[in-house]
Amino acid sequence: MTQRTPKVTVRRNRTLALVSALVKGVVAAGLGLGSLTVLVMVVWISSPYPDSGPGGALRAAAGVWLLAHGAGLVRPDTLSGVPAPVGMVPLLLVLGPVWLAHRAARDAAESQEEPREGPREGARDGAAGPSRVGAFCAVTAGYLLVVAGAAAYARGGPLYADPDTLAFPVALVVAGAAAAGVWTAAGRPFGPAPSWSPLAVQEAVARTLFRRRAEAAFRSAAAGLTMLLGGGALLVAVALGRNAGAAQDAFLGLAGDWSGRIAVLLLAAALVPNAALWGAAYGLGPGFSLGTGATATPLGLDGTPALPRFPLLAAVPDQGAGALPNWAALAVPVAAALAVAWFAVRRAAPADAPRARAWSPRETVLVTLLAALGCGAGTALLTAVAGGPIGTGALSEFGPVWWLTGPAALVWTAVIGVPAALLMRLWRLRTPGWAWRRDVPEADGLPVAEADADEEEEEEGEGDGAGRPRRWWAPWRGRRAAAGEGGREGPGAPASPAASSVPSPGPAPEAASGFEPYDFLPTDPWHEKGGPWHGKETREARWASLKQGSGGLMADFPAERTADRAGRTDRADRADPVPDRRAADPDGPGATP
Repeated sequence: MTQRTPKVTVRRNRTLALVSALVKGVVAAGLGLGSLTVLVMVVWISSPYPDSGPGGALRAAAGVWLLAHGAGLVRPDTLSGVPAPVGMVPLLLVLGPVWLAHRAARDAAESQEEPREGPREGARDGAAGPSRVGAFCAVTAGYLLVVAGAAAYARGGPLYADPDTLAFPVALVVAGAAAAGVWTAAGRPFGPAPSWSPLAVQEAVARTLFRRRAEAAFRSAAAGLTMLLGGGALLVAVALGRNAGAAQDAFLGLAGDWSGRIAVLLLAAALVPNAALWGAAYGLGPGFSLGTGATATPLGLDGTPALPRFPLLAAVPDQGAGALPNWAALAVPVAAALAVAWFAVRRAAPADAPRARAWSPRETVLVTLLAALGCGAGTALLTAVAGGPIGTGALSEFGPVWWLTGPAALVWTAVIGVPAALLMRLWRLRTPGWAWRRDVPEADGLPVAEADADEEEEEEGEGDGAGRPRRWWAPWRGRRAAAGEGGREGPGAPASPAASSVPSPGPAPEAASGFEPYDFLPTDPWHEKGGPWHGKETREARWASLKQGSGGLMADFPAERTADRAGRTDRADRADPVPDRRAADPDGPGATP
Protein backbone atom coordinates (compact mmCIF):
# COMPACT_ATOMS: atom_id res chain seq x y z
CA MET A 1 0.00 0.00 0.00
CA THR A 2 1.09 3.54 -0.75
CA GLN A 3 1.45 5.81 2.28
CA ARG A 4 1.14 9.58 2.00
CA THR A 5 4.13 11.60 3.00
CA PRO A 6 3.76 13.97 6.00
CA LYS A 7 4.12 16.99 3.71
CA VAL A 8 1.10 15.93 1.62
CA THR A 9 -0.97 15.29 4.76
CA VAL A 10 -0.14 18.68 6.21
CA ARG A 11 -1.04 20.41 2.94
CA ARG A 12 -4.33 18.51 2.73
CA ASN A 13 -5.29 19.35 6.32
CA ARG A 14 -4.54 23.02 5.75
CA THR A 15 -6.72 23.09 2.64
CA LEU A 16 -9.59 21.40 4.45
CA ALA A 17 -9.34 23.90 7.30
CA LEU A 18 -9.47 26.83 4.86
CA VAL A 19 -12.49 25.34 3.12
CA SER A 20 -14.18 24.84 6.50
CA ALA A 21 -13.60 28.50 7.42
CA LEU A 22 -14.95 29.58 4.03
CA VAL A 23 -18.09 27.50 4.55
CA LYS A 24 -18.58 29.03 8.01
CA GLY A 25 -18.58 32.49 6.46
CA VAL A 26 -21.14 31.40 3.86
CA VAL A 27 -23.35 29.83 6.52
CA ALA A 28 -23.18 32.95 8.71
CA ALA A 29 -24.29 35.18 5.84
CA GLY A 30 -27.00 32.69 4.84
CA LEU A 31 -28.42 32.60 8.36
CA GLY A 32 -28.74 36.39 8.48
CA LEU A 33 -30.25 36.62 5.02
CA GLY A 34 -32.61 33.73 5.65
CA SER A 35 -33.94 35.06 8.97
CA LEU A 36 -34.65 38.49 7.50
CA THR A 37 -36.24 36.93 4.41
CA VAL A 38 -38.60 34.88 6.58
CA LEU A 39 -39.69 38.04 8.42
CA VAL A 40 -40.32 39.94 5.17
CA MET A 41 -42.24 37.02 3.66
CA VAL A 42 -44.47 36.76 6.73
CA VAL A 43 -45.36 40.45 6.42
CA TRP A 44 -45.95 40.05 2.66
CA ILE A 45 -48.19 37.01 3.12
CA SER A 46 -50.26 38.72 5.81
CA SER A 47 -50.72 41.87 3.72
CA PRO A 48 -54.18 42.00 2.03
CA TYR A 49 -52.94 44.22 -0.82
CA PRO A 50 -49.36 43.29 -1.77
CA ASP A 51 -47.67 45.52 -4.32
CA SER A 52 -45.76 42.70 -6.04
CA GLY A 53 -45.38 38.95 -6.19
CA PRO A 54 -43.11 36.71 -4.14
CA GLY A 55 -40.14 37.57 -6.35
CA GLY A 56 -40.44 41.25 -5.49
CA ALA A 57 -40.72 40.42 -1.79
CA LEU A 58 -37.60 38.27 -1.93
CA ARG A 59 -35.66 41.00 -3.75
CA ALA A 60 -36.83 43.56 -1.20
CA ALA A 61 -35.63 41.25 1.61
CA ALA A 62 -32.20 40.99 -0.04
CA GLY A 63 -32.04 44.79 -0.31
CA VAL A 64 -33.00 45.28 3.35
CA TRP A 65 -30.33 42.74 4.37
CA LEU A 66 -27.71 44.72 2.42
CA LEU A 67 -28.97 47.90 4.10
CA ALA A 68 -28.25 46.27 7.47
CA HIS A 69 -24.58 46.15 6.42
CA GLY A 70 -24.49 49.86 5.61
CA ALA A 71 -25.16 49.66 1.88
CA GLY A 72 -27.03 52.52 0.27
CA LEU A 73 -30.27 51.52 -1.41
CA VAL A 74 -32.00 53.05 -4.41
CA ARG A 75 -35.80 53.16 -4.80
CA PRO A 76 -36.60 53.41 -8.49
CA ASP A 77 -40.41 53.63 -8.24
CA THR A 78 -41.13 57.23 -7.24
CA LEU A 79 -43.84 59.72 -8.17
CA SER A 80 -41.37 62.00 -9.91
CA GLY A 81 -39.70 59.17 -11.79
CA VAL A 82 -36.29 60.06 -10.35
CA PRO A 83 -34.71 57.22 -8.32
CA ALA A 84 -34.56 58.15 -4.63
CA PRO A 85 -31.67 57.09 -2.39
CA VAL A 86 -32.27 55.44 0.99
CA GLY A 87 -29.18 55.77 3.17
CA MET A 88 -30.49 55.69 6.74
CA VAL A 89 -29.46 52.38 8.31
CA PRO A 90 -31.70 50.93 11.06
CA LEU A 91 -29.02 50.24 13.65
CA LEU A 92 -30.94 47.45 15.34
CA LEU A 93 -30.71 45.40 12.15
CA VAL A 94 -26.93 45.75 12.16
CA LEU A 95 -26.57 43.66 15.30
CA GLY A 96 -27.59 40.38 13.65
CA PRO A 97 -25.17 40.32 10.68
CA VAL A 98 -22.29 41.68 12.75
CA TRP A 99 -22.79 39.06 15.46
CA LEU A 100 -23.00 36.23 12.93
CA ALA A 101 -19.80 37.28 11.14
CA HIS A 102 -18.04 37.73 14.49
CA ARG A 103 -19.09 34.29 15.69
CA ALA A 104 -18.11 32.58 12.44
CA ALA A 105 -14.60 34.06 12.54
CA ARG A 106 -14.22 33.25 16.23
CA ASP A 107 -15.22 29.62 15.71
CA ALA A 108 -12.91 29.26 12.72
CA ALA A 109 -9.96 30.67 14.69
CA GLU A 110 -10.72 28.61 17.79
CA SER A 111 -10.95 25.37 15.80
CA GLN A 112 -7.37 25.94 14.66
CA GLU A 113 -6.11 26.90 18.12
CA GLU A 114 -7.52 23.88 19.98
CA PRO A 115 -5.24 21.21 18.42
CA ARG A 116 -2.16 23.31 19.14
CA GLU A 117 -2.90 23.12 22.85
CA GLY A 118 -2.92 19.33 22.87
CA PRO A 119 -0.09 16.77 23.04
CA ARG A 120 2.73 16.50 20.60
CA GLU A 121 0.85 14.51 18.00
CA GLY A 122 -2.04 16.95 18.09
CA ALA A 123 0.32 19.90 17.89
CA ARG A 124 1.85 18.48 14.73
CA ASP A 125 -1.57 18.05 13.15
CA GLY A 126 -2.81 21.45 14.37
CA ALA A 127 0.14 23.20 12.80
CA ALA A 128 -1.28 22.15 9.43
CA GLY A 129 -4.29 24.43 9.91
CA PRO A 130 -4.40 27.98 8.63
CA SER A 131 -3.19 30.86 10.74
CA ARG A 132 -5.43 33.51 12.23
CA VAL A 133 -4.94 35.60 9.12
CA GLY A 134 -5.99 32.64 6.98
CA ALA A 135 -9.14 32.07 9.06
CA PHE A 136 -10.00 35.78 8.84
CA CYS A 137 -9.55 35.88 5.06
CA ALA A 138 -11.52 32.67 4.50
CA VAL A 139 -14.51 33.73 6.63
CA THR A 140 -14.58 37.21 5.09
CA ALA A 141 -14.38 35.81 1.56
CA GLY A 142 -17.22 33.35 2.20
CA TYR A 143 -19.43 36.06 3.67
CA LEU A 144 -18.74 38.49 0.82
CA LEU A 145 -19.63 35.82 -1.73
CA VAL A 146 -23.18 35.79 -0.34
CA VAL A 147 -23.20 39.60 -0.28
CA ALA A 148 -22.31 39.71 -3.98
CA GLY A 149 -25.02 37.18 -4.82
CA ALA A 150 -27.66 39.07 -2.83
CA ALA A 151 -26.72 42.35 -4.53
CA ALA A 152 -27.00 40.75 -7.97
CA TYR A 153 -30.37 39.17 -7.09
CA ALA A 154 -31.86 42.42 -5.73
CA ARG A 155 -30.86 44.36 -8.84
CA GLY A 156 -34.33 44.25 -10.42
CA GLY A 157 -36.37 44.67 -7.23
CA PRO A 158 -38.05 47.65 -5.56
CA LEU A 159 -34.93 48.28 -3.45
CA TYR A 160 -31.52 47.50 -4.91
CA ALA A 161 -28.07 48.25 -3.55
CA ASP A 162 -25.84 51.00 -4.87
CA PRO A 163 -22.73 49.26 -6.27
CA ASP A 164 -20.45 52.02 -4.94
CA THR A 165 -21.42 51.20 -1.34
CA LEU A 166 -20.67 47.47 -1.54
CA ALA A 167 -16.93 47.99 -1.07
CA PHE A 168 -17.36 50.72 1.52
CA PRO A 169 -18.90 50.30 4.00
CA VAL A 170 -20.28 46.75 3.44
CA ALA A 171 -16.93 45.00 2.99
CA LEU A 172 -15.43 47.08 5.80
CA VAL A 173 -18.22 46.10 8.21
CA VAL A 174 -17.82 42.40 7.42
CA ALA A 175 -14.03 42.55 7.71
CA GLY A 176 -14.23 44.44 11.00
CA ALA A 177 -16.64 41.91 12.51
CA ALA A 178 -14.46 39.01 11.35
CA ALA A 179 -11.31 40.65 12.71
CA ALA A 180 -13.03 41.17 16.07
CA GLY A 181 -13.96 37.47 16.11
CA VAL A 182 -10.37 36.37 15.46
CA TRP A 183 -9.16 38.78 18.14
CA THR A 184 -11.66 37.32 20.60
CA ALA A 185 -10.49 33.80 19.82
CA ALA A 186 -6.91 34.87 20.53
CA GLY A 187 -7.88 36.08 24.01
CA ARG A 188 -8.27 39.79 23.17
CA PRO A 189 -4.55 40.57 23.43
CA PHE A 190 -3.41 44.18 23.57
CA GLY A 191 -0.19 44.10 21.62
CA PRO A 192 2.43 43.63 20.48
CA ALA A 193 2.42 46.58 18.12
CA PRO A 194 3.01 45.93 14.40
CA SER A 195 6.60 45.79 13.24
CA TRP A 196 6.10 48.76 10.92
CA SER A 197 5.03 51.04 13.80
CA PRO A 198 7.57 53.44 15.38
CA LEU A 199 9.91 52.03 17.99
CA ALA A 200 8.55 54.36 20.68
CA VAL A 201 5.05 53.00 20.11
CA GLN A 202 6.28 49.40 20.30
CA GLU A 203 8.10 50.08 23.57
CA ALA A 204 5.07 51.83 25.05
CA VAL A 205 2.68 49.01 24.12
CA ALA A 206 5.08 46.47 25.63
CA ARG A 207 4.78 48.11 29.06
CA THR A 208 2.16 46.71 31.38
CA LEU A 209 1.34 50.10 32.88
CA PHE A 210 0.67 51.55 29.44
CA ARG A 211 -1.74 48.74 28.65
CA ARG A 212 -3.55 49.27 31.94
CA ARG A 213 -3.85 53.00 31.35
CA ALA A 214 -5.11 52.40 27.80
CA GLU A 215 -7.67 49.89 29.03
CA ALA A 216 -8.86 52.32 31.70
CA ALA A 217 -9.26 55.04 29.05
CA PHE A 218 -11.22 52.65 26.81
CA ARG A 219 -13.56 51.67 29.64
CA SER A 220 -14.14 55.30 30.56
CA ALA A 221 -14.89 56.22 26.94
CA ALA A 222 -17.35 53.33 26.68
CA ALA A 223 -19.06 54.49 29.89
CA GLY A 224 -19.38 58.05 28.55
CA LEU A 225 -20.75 56.84 25.22
CA THR A 226 -23.26 54.59 26.98
CA MET A 227 -24.39 57.51 29.11
CA LEU A 228 -24.89 59.62 26.00
CA LEU A 229 -27.01 56.90 24.37
CA GLY A 230 -29.05 56.39 27.52
CA GLY A 231 -29.61 60.12 27.95
CA GLY A 232 -30.63 60.48 24.31
CA ALA A 233 -33.10 57.61 24.63
CA LEU A 234 -34.54 59.25 27.74
CA LEU A 235 -35.01 62.54 25.87
CA VAL A 236 -36.82 60.76 23.03
CA ALA A 237 -39.06 58.87 25.47
CA VAL A 238 -40.02 62.07 27.29
CA ALA A 239 -40.72 63.88 24.02
CA LEU A 240 -42.86 61.00 22.73
CA GLY A 241 -44.75 60.99 26.00
CA ARG A 242 -45.53 64.68 25.63
CA ASN A 243 -46.64 64.20 22.00
CA ALA A 244 -48.30 60.81 22.38
CA GLY A 245 -51.38 61.93 20.42
CA ALA A 246 -49.38 62.94 17.35
CA ALA A 247 -47.39 59.69 17.46
CA GLN A 248 -50.59 57.65 17.65
CA ASP A 249 -52.16 59.49 14.74
CA ALA A 250 -49.04 58.92 12.61
CA PHE A 251 -48.98 55.24 13.52
CA LEU A 252 -52.64 54.65 12.68
CA GLY A 253 -52.52 56.77 9.51
CA LEU A 254 -49.66 54.90 7.86
CA ALA A 255 -51.54 51.58 7.60
CA GLY A 256 -55.16 50.61 8.03
CA ASP A 257 -54.70 46.85 8.46
CA TRP A 258 -52.94 44.96 11.23
CA SER A 259 -50.24 43.54 9.00
CA GLY A 260 -49.22 47.02 7.88
CA ARG A 261 -49.24 48.31 11.43
CA ILE A 262 -47.03 45.43 12.52
CA ALA A 263 -44.60 46.32 9.75
CA VAL A 264 -44.57 49.97 10.87
CA LEU A 265 -44.03 48.86 14.46
CA LEU A 266 -41.09 46.66 13.48
CA LEU A 267 -39.52 49.49 11.48
CA ALA A 268 -39.94 51.88 14.41
CA ALA A 269 -38.33 49.36 16.76
CA ALA A 270 -35.37 48.96 14.38
CA LEU A 271 -34.92 52.75 14.38
CA VAL A 272 -34.94 53.16 18.18
CA PRO A 273 -31.08 53.26 18.44
CA ASN A 274 -31.08 55.91 15.69
CA ALA A 275 -33.56 57.96 17.70
CA ALA A 276 -31.36 57.64 20.80
CA LEU A 277 -28.38 59.00 18.85
CA TRP A 278 -30.51 61.84 17.54
CA GLY A 279 -31.44 62.70 21.13
CA ALA A 280 -27.77 62.57 22.16
CA ALA A 281 -26.85 64.92 19.30
CA TYR A 282 -29.65 67.24 20.39
CA GLY A 283 -28.34 67.32 23.95
CA LEU A 284 -24.75 67.92 22.83
CA GLY A 285 -25.76 71.11 21.03
CA PRO A 286 -25.33 70.59 17.26
CA GLY A 287 -28.73 68.89 17.03
CA PHE A 288 -29.92 67.20 13.84
CA SER A 289 -31.08 68.18 10.38
CA LEU A 290 -34.71 67.83 9.32
CA GLY A 291 -34.07 68.45 5.66
CA THR A 292 -31.84 70.86 3.82
CA GLY A 293 -33.40 73.96 5.39
CA ALA A 294 -34.17 73.04 9.03
CA THR A 295 -32.08 72.21 12.11
CA ALA A 296 -33.32 71.31 15.61
CA THR A 297 -31.11 72.37 18.55
CA PRO A 298 -31.81 73.13 22.23
CA LEU A 299 -31.94 76.81 21.25
CA GLY A 300 -34.89 76.17 18.93
CA LEU A 301 -36.02 74.79 15.58
CA ASP A 302 -34.89 76.97 12.69
CA GLY A 303 -36.34 76.70 9.20
CA THR A 304 -39.16 74.68 7.75
CA PRO A 305 -38.69 70.96 8.39
CA ALA A 306 -39.54 68.35 5.77
CA LEU A 307 -41.01 65.70 8.06
CA PRO A 308 -42.44 62.46 6.73
CA ARG A 309 -45.34 60.98 8.62
CA PHE A 310 -43.72 58.57 11.07
CA PRO A 311 -44.38 57.87 14.79
CA LEU A 312 -40.81 58.54 16.01
CA LEU A 313 -40.73 61.95 14.32
CA ALA A 314 -43.47 63.11 16.68
CA ALA A 315 -40.69 63.69 19.23
CA VAL A 316 -39.28 66.57 17.15
CA PRO A 317 -39.63 69.88 19.06
CA ASP A 318 -41.99 72.55 17.85
CA GLN A 319 -40.86 75.49 15.78
CA GLY A 320 -39.62 78.56 17.58
CA ALA A 321 -37.12 79.35 20.29
CA GLY A 322 -36.28 76.72 22.85
CA ALA A 323 -37.71 76.92 26.36
CA LEU A 324 -36.44 75.67 29.70
CA PRO A 325 -37.42 72.01 29.01
CA ASN A 326 -35.36 72.14 25.82
CA TRP A 327 -32.34 73.52 27.66
CA ALA A 328 -32.62 70.70 30.20
CA ALA A 329 -31.31 68.40 27.47
CA LEU A 330 -27.84 69.82 28.16
CA ALA A 331 -27.75 67.63 31.28
CA VAL A 332 -27.06 64.62 29.04
CA PRO A 333 -23.46 65.57 28.08
CA VAL A 334 -22.80 66.70 31.65
CA ALA A 335 -23.80 63.26 32.92
CA ALA A 336 -21.62 61.64 30.24
CA ALA A 337 -18.61 63.74 31.28
CA LEU A 338 -19.13 62.83 34.94
CA ALA A 339 -19.34 59.15 33.98
CA VAL A 340 -16.03 59.43 32.14
CA ALA A 341 -14.43 61.10 35.17
CA TRP A 342 -15.85 58.55 37.62
CA PHE A 343 -14.63 55.52 35.69
CA ALA A 344 -11.20 57.10 35.25
CA VAL A 345 -10.90 57.89 38.97
CA ARG A 346 -11.94 54.35 39.91
CA ARG A 347 -8.63 53.21 38.44
CA ALA A 348 -6.65 56.33 39.33
CA ALA A 349 -7.47 56.15 43.06
CA PRO A 350 -8.99 52.74 43.92
CA ALA A 351 -11.10 52.64 47.05
CA ASP A 352 -9.23 49.66 48.54
CA ALA A 353 -5.66 50.74 47.79
CA PRO A 354 -3.24 52.95 49.75
CA ARG A 355 -2.27 56.42 48.63
CA ALA A 356 1.06 55.28 47.18
CA ARG A 357 -0.70 53.26 44.49
CA ALA A 358 -2.81 56.17 43.27
CA TRP A 359 -1.99 57.74 39.95
CA SER A 360 -0.40 61.14 39.76
CA PRO A 361 -2.55 64.11 38.67
CA ARG A 362 -0.76 64.13 35.32
CA GLU A 363 -1.64 60.49 34.64
CA THR A 364 -5.23 61.07 35.71
CA VAL A 365 -5.58 64.03 33.34
CA LEU A 366 -3.97 62.13 30.47
CA VAL A 367 -6.24 59.08 30.85
CA THR A 368 -9.33 61.31 31.12
CA LEU A 369 -8.35 63.18 27.96
CA LEU A 370 -7.82 59.90 26.11
CA ALA A 371 -11.24 58.73 27.30
CA ALA A 372 -12.80 62.00 26.09
CA LEU A 373 -11.12 61.52 22.72
CA GLY A 374 -12.48 57.98 22.48
CA CYS A 375 -15.96 59.14 23.46
CA GLY A 376 -15.88 61.82 20.77
CA ALA A 377 -14.65 59.38 18.12
CA GLY A 378 -17.32 56.82 19.02
CA THR A 379 -20.04 59.46 18.94
CA ALA A 380 -18.91 60.69 15.51
CA LEU A 381 -18.85 57.15 14.14
CA LEU A 382 -22.31 56.24 15.42
CA THR A 383 -23.95 59.49 14.37
CA ALA A 384 -22.47 59.09 10.89
CA VAL A 385 -24.55 55.94 10.36
CA ALA A 386 -27.58 57.11 12.37
CA GLY A 387 -28.67 59.52 9.66
CA GLY A 388 -28.59 59.76 5.90
CA PRO A 389 -30.71 60.63 2.90
CA ILE A 390 -34.21 59.21 2.64
CA GLY A 391 -35.10 60.84 -0.63
CA THR A 392 -34.22 63.61 -3.03
CA GLY A 393 -34.42 67.37 -2.66
CA ALA A 394 -35.16 68.47 0.88
CA LEU A 395 -34.91 64.89 2.21
CA SER A 396 -31.31 64.45 1.06
CA GLU A 397 -30.02 65.53 4.49
CA PHE A 398 -31.67 63.89 7.45
CA GLY A 399 -30.19 63.26 10.88
CA PRO A 400 -27.24 64.47 12.97
CA VAL A 401 -24.08 65.86 11.40
CA TRP A 402 -21.21 63.65 12.53
CA TRP A 403 -18.41 66.20 12.03
CA LEU A 404 -20.18 68.53 14.46
CA THR A 405 -21.48 65.98 16.97
CA GLY A 406 -18.13 64.22 17.50
CA PRO A 407 -16.12 67.36 18.39
CA ALA A 408 -18.98 68.51 20.62
CA ALA A 409 -18.82 65.27 22.59
CA LEU A 410 -15.03 65.65 22.87
CA VAL A 411 -15.30 69.23 24.19
CA TRP A 412 -18.03 68.42 26.71
CA THR A 413 -16.27 65.37 28.18
CA ALA A 414 -12.84 67.05 28.25
CA VAL A 415 -13.90 70.41 29.72
CA ILE A 416 -16.08 68.90 32.44
CA GLY A 417 -14.47 65.48 32.84
CA VAL A 418 -10.88 66.56 33.54
CA PRO A 419 -11.66 68.95 36.46
CA ALA A 420 -14.22 66.48 37.81
CA ALA A 421 -11.66 63.66 37.72
CA LEU A 422 -9.10 65.75 39.60
CA LEU A 423 -11.65 66.77 42.24
CA MET A 424 -12.80 63.17 42.69
CA ARG A 425 -9.20 62.07 43.02
CA LEU A 426 -8.49 64.65 45.71
CA TRP A 427 -11.67 63.75 47.54
CA ARG A 428 -10.91 60.03 47.57
CA LEU A 429 -7.33 60.60 48.70
CA ARG A 430 -8.09 63.10 51.45
CA THR A 431 -6.74 62.30 54.92
CA PRO A 432 -9.96 61.35 56.77
CA GLY A 433 -11.17 59.21 53.88
CA TRP A 434 -14.63 58.02 53.07
CA ALA A 435 -16.39 55.22 54.83
CA TRP A 436 -14.93 52.52 52.58
CA ARG A 437 -11.36 53.86 52.96
CA ARG A 438 -11.18 53.73 56.76
CA ASP A 439 -10.21 50.07 56.76
CA VAL A 440 -7.31 50.60 54.33
CA PRO A 441 -3.91 51.08 55.97
CA GLU A 442 -1.92 54.04 54.77
CA ALA A 443 1.31 53.23 52.94
CA ASP A 444 2.72 56.65 52.20
CA GLY A 445 6.20 55.32 52.76
CA LEU A 446 5.84 52.78 49.96
CA PRO A 447 8.10 53.68 47.07
CA VAL A 448 6.41 54.58 43.81
CA ALA A 449 8.30 51.92 41.86
CA GLU A 450 7.23 49.24 44.33
CA ALA A 451 3.63 50.44 44.13
CA ASP A 452 3.70 50.28 40.35
CA ALA A 453 5.14 46.77 40.49
CA ASP A 454 2.40 45.67 42.86
CA GLU A 455 -0.18 47.22 40.58
CA GLU A 456 1.18 45.26 37.63
CA GLU A 457 0.86 42.02 39.58
CA GLU A 458 -2.78 42.63 40.48
CA GLU A 459 -5.51 41.23 38.29
CA GLU A 460 -7.70 43.57 36.33
CA GLY A 461 -10.97 42.54 37.94
CA GLU A 462 -10.40 42.97 41.66
CA GLY A 463 -12.94 41.02 43.68
CA ASP A 464 -14.13 40.82 47.22
CA GLY A 465 -12.23 37.59 47.88
CA ALA A 466 -15.25 35.35 47.38
CA GLY A 467 -15.03 35.05 43.61
CA ARG A 468 -17.31 38.02 42.90
CA PRO A 469 -15.89 41.12 41.21
CA ARG A 470 -16.01 44.32 43.18
CA ARG A 471 -18.37 46.72 41.49
CA TRP A 472 -18.44 50.49 41.68
CA TRP A 473 -22.01 50.46 42.98
CA ALA A 474 -21.14 48.03 45.83
CA PRO A 475 -17.92 49.22 47.51
CA TRP A 476 -18.88 47.45 50.73
CA ARG A 477 -18.17 43.98 49.34
CA GLY A 478 -14.53 44.13 50.34
CA ARG A 479 -15.43 44.95 53.94
CA ARG A 480 -18.12 42.28 54.09
CA ALA A 481 -15.70 39.63 52.84
CA ALA A 482 -13.20 40.71 55.49
CA ALA A 483 -15.81 40.34 58.22
CA GLY A 484 -17.08 37.00 56.92
CA GLU A 485 -19.74 35.96 54.45
CA GLY A 486 -23.16 37.18 55.45
CA GLY A 487 -21.81 39.45 58.13
CA ARG A 488 -21.21 36.68 60.70
CA GLU A 489 -18.48 37.59 63.12
CA GLY A 490 -17.13 36.25 66.33
CA PRO A 491 -15.43 33.07 67.45
CA GLY A 492 -18.43 30.91 66.65
CA ALA A 493 -18.62 31.89 62.99
CA PRO A 494 -16.77 29.76 60.46
CA ALA A 495 -13.69 31.34 59.02
CA SER A 496 -14.16 32.35 55.39
CA PRO A 497 -11.37 31.11 53.11
CA ALA A 498 -11.81 34.20 50.94
CA ALA A 499 -11.52 36.71 53.72
CA SER A 500 -9.75 39.91 52.89
CA SER A 501 -6.20 40.44 54.02
CA VAL A 502 -7.13 43.83 55.46
CA PRO A 503 -8.60 43.40 58.97
CA SER A 504 -11.85 45.14 59.69
CA PRO A 505 -11.82 47.73 62.48
CA GLY A 506 -13.12 46.44 65.78
CA PRO A 507 -13.44 47.57 69.39
CA ALA A 508 -10.37 48.15 71.51
CA PRO A 509 -9.17 45.20 73.63
CA GLU A 510 -9.79 47.20 76.80
CA ALA A 511 -13.52 47.35 75.96
CA ALA A 512 -13.96 43.55 76.18
CA SER A 513 -15.47 42.21 79.36
CA GLY A 514 -13.07 40.44 81.73
CA PHE A 515 -9.96 41.76 79.98
CA GLU A 516 -6.81 41.70 82.07
CA PRO A 517 -3.59 43.14 80.65
CA TYR A 518 -0.43 41.04 80.53
CA ASP A 519 2.35 41.55 83.03
CA PHE A 520 5.79 42.45 81.78
CA LEU A 521 7.80 39.41 80.78
CA PRO A 522 10.97 38.64 82.73
CA THR A 523 14.22 39.99 81.39
CA ASP A 524 16.07 36.65 81.84
CA PRO A 525 17.15 34.94 78.62
CA TRP A 526 14.61 32.42 77.41
CA HIS A 527 17.21 29.70 76.87
CA GLU A 528 18.06 29.51 80.57
CA LYS A 529 15.95 26.54 81.47
CA GLY A 530 16.41 26.97 85.17
CA GLY A 531 14.94 30.48 85.10
CA PRO A 532 11.38 31.50 85.97
CA TRP A 533 10.28 31.46 82.29
CA HIS A 534 9.99 27.64 82.36
CA GLY A 535 8.52 27.43 85.83
CA LYS A 536 5.19 25.84 86.55
CA GLU A 537 3.48 29.04 87.72
CA THR A 538 4.68 30.97 84.69
CA ARG A 539 3.51 28.26 82.28
CA GLU A 540 0.08 28.11 83.88
CA ALA A 541 -0.29 31.90 83.70
CA ARG A 542 0.75 31.98 80.03
CA TRP A 543 -1.59 29.13 79.15
CA ALA A 544 -4.54 30.73 80.94
CA SER A 545 -3.93 34.07 79.19
CA LEU A 546 -3.70 32.45 75.74
CA LYS A 547 -6.83 30.40 76.39
CA GLN A 548 -8.78 33.47 77.47
CA GLY A 549 -7.60 35.52 74.48
CA SER A 550 -8.49 32.77 71.99
CA GLY A 551 -12.17 32.90 72.84
CA GLY A 552 -12.40 29.24 73.82
CA LEU A 553 -10.68 27.80 70.75
CA MET A 554 -7.71 26.32 72.65
CA ALA A 555 -8.02 22.92 74.22
CA ASP A 556 -7.84 22.51 78.01
CA PHE A 557 -4.45 20.77 78.25
CA PRO A 558 -3.10 20.33 81.80
CA ALA A 559 -0.07 22.50 82.31
CA GLU A 560 1.39 19.99 84.85
CA ARG A 561 2.32 17.49 82.12
CA THR A 562 4.13 20.12 80.15
CA ALA A 563 5.96 21.31 83.23
CA ASP A 564 6.95 17.73 84.25
CA ARG A 565 8.18 16.99 80.72
CA ALA A 566 10.22 20.17 80.72
CA GLY A 567 11.68 19.26 84.15
CA ARG A 568 12.73 15.78 83.01
CA THR A 569 14.40 17.20 79.92
CA ASP A 570 16.24 19.76 82.08
CA ARG A 571 17.55 17.09 84.44
CA ALA A 572 18.71 14.88 81.56
CA ASP A 573 20.58 17.80 80.01
CA ARG A 574 22.34 18.57 83.30
CA ALA A 575 23.34 14.91 83.85
CA ASP A 576 24.79 14.43 80.37
CA PRO A 577 25.74 17.64 78.52
CA VAL A 578 26.81 15.56 75.43
CA PRO A 579 23.86 13.30 74.57
CA ASP A 580 25.71 10.97 72.19
CA ARG A 581 29.36 10.57 73.12
CA ARG A 582 29.85 7.52 70.98
CA ALA A 583 28.82 9.38 67.84
CA ALA A 584 31.26 12.22 68.73
CA ASP A 585 34.23 9.75 69.10
CA PRO A 586 35.43 8.73 65.61
CA ASP A 587 37.51 5.77 67.01
CA GLY A 588 34.66 4.34 69.05
CA PRO A 589 31.96 1.93 67.92
CA GLY A 590 29.07 3.28 65.92
CA ALA A 591 25.63 3.96 67.29
CA THR A 592 23.30 1.03 67.70
CA PRO A 593 20.59 1.19 65.06
